[in-house]
Amino acid sequence: MKHFIFFIAIWIASANQQLFAQEKLSLQDAITIALQNNYDIKLVNNDVAIAKNNVNLGNAGILPVAVGSFSTGGSRQNTVQTQSSGTQRKTDGARSTNMSYGVGLDWTIFDGFRMFANYDRLKALEQQGQINLKAQLLTTISSVITGYYNLAKQQQLVVASDSAMDVSNLRLKIANNKLELGRGSKLDVLSAKVDYNTDTSTYLQQKNLLVTYMVTLNQLLARDVNIRFSVNDQIDIDRSLNYTELVSQTEQLNPDLQNAFINKKIAELNLKQVKAGRYPQVSLNSGYEFNRSTTPTGFNTSLRANGLTYGLTASINIFNGFLQRQNERNAKIEISSSELTLTKTKQDIITQLTSAYQNYNTYLELVKLERGNVDIARQNLDITLEKYRLGSIAPLELREAQRNALDANSRYLEIQYQAKLAEIALKELSGTLNIQ
Repeated sequence: MKHFIFFIAIWIASANQQLFAQEKLSLQDAITIALQNNYDIKLVNNDVAIAKNNVNLGNAGILPVAVGSFSTGGSRQNTVQTQSSGTQRKTDGARSTNMSYGVGLDWTIFDGFRMFANYDRLKALEQQGQINLKAQLLTTISSVITGYYNLAKQQQLVVASDSAMDVSNLRLKIANNKLELGRGSKLDVLSAKVDYNTDTSTYLQQKNLLVTYMVTLNQLLARDVNIRFSVNDQIDIDRSLNYTELVSQTEQLNPDLQNAFINKKIAELNLKQVKAGRYPQVSLNSGYEFNRSTTPTGFNTSLRANGLTYGLTASINIFNGFLQRQNERNAKIEISSSELTLTKTKQDIITQLTSAYQNYNTYLELVKLERGNVDIARQNLDITLEKYRLGSIAPLELREAQRNALDANSRYLEIQYQAKLAEIALKELSGTLNIQ
């Protein structure tokens, strides 16, 4: 019997090799593909590029503005001019022309430091774009790792279902052999056939789920969803995470916290921009102009002029209906709101971290427990199968042992997966998630 079970095990391993004889996708490769192809990352990258392009002195209003202009036109008129002596002068189709061009230069040299606050705000927005990109990268990596290990779990469930089906097939053969030898009953054969069909149905459903999860992971990788592949079955769990270190890393690296801090900084810069309205605005202006016109009926039949213009403009807001005070109050309220948001965000994230760490520790303990249950259930199934072959137990006892082994294995895989999810959540919250 031992040799027969060994032969069955070899046959199952060979069948599994054929089942998963496809492209072997490692976790590192999956993450690399996702980072290259994922559409959400590409969209955020575009936003970052725009924010980076916006950081320049001209956009902040620090540099001068030069504008070139050109205009030309004319008219054709019939005129009657009566002079003081009573003499009339008639002109038919008198044609007048005018043309001008020039370059004007305006430069605001002082606006209450608004331009410098605006430049700092643009740099803060660029920094916020980088943080948003990091957040999207963490989200994508987390989704890929979650999908990858879900697929790994499902692969093992397919193998377990296949093994259960093989045990049921072996039971059916034994029942048929006993019936032929006159030591069994038709009822045992029918019962074994029903259980075999049930296990076959479960196996087919598990394979269907495997393909569904494979399609989902392909979608995350932004590639052809019909690509078939296999993944590494082993679910490795990092057991070295420390709560104190995680809290410190979260406060420094969590993208949501960093975003809240940047929003507070932007609110403070907005107040500086509003306060600039209390100061005078001083501008320099200069330019070069050229004008030429012809008027046959005028005092001068033609005129041409060119030259430089320059000047200094200063203005100050004396009274605008108390809008300045209102805008400053609103800006201060925005700062207060950003501070509250920062505090609330920190509390929410630490709460999530604490809950995730509690789940992490619990699942690590459950992994040890369920691993032991798997070993016990397998030993029980081996002993029960041997007793059934010898005819010392009823088929229901074998079926119960078979179910216990399958349930123990399923629970073990699920607990491993949940422990991995808790680890991923902790690393994502702390901003330390990577491909290792």
